[in-house]
Amino acid sequence: MAYRTWQVSKREYCERVGREVALEAEVVYPSEVLPDQPPRVLARRCSNAIECNQFEKPACLWSGTNPTHDPL
Repeated sequence: MAYRTWQVSKREYCERVGREVALEAEVVYPSEVLPDQPPRVLARRCSNAIECNQFEKPACLWSGTNPTHDPL
């Protein structure tokens, strides 16, 4: 059976919050029945997205509130 997991793709310093954040990807690995298929990335997120979304201004692509701004 296939399984999903969140993996850290890289760590970056975010000037908006003033600290290091982790950029994560939700990856689906195939089951043992289809072992030669590569894993698929379903979604991406920032580890600090919840706090960024509480600010009054839209944040960035990684937090999901401003798809046109990628600061990292």
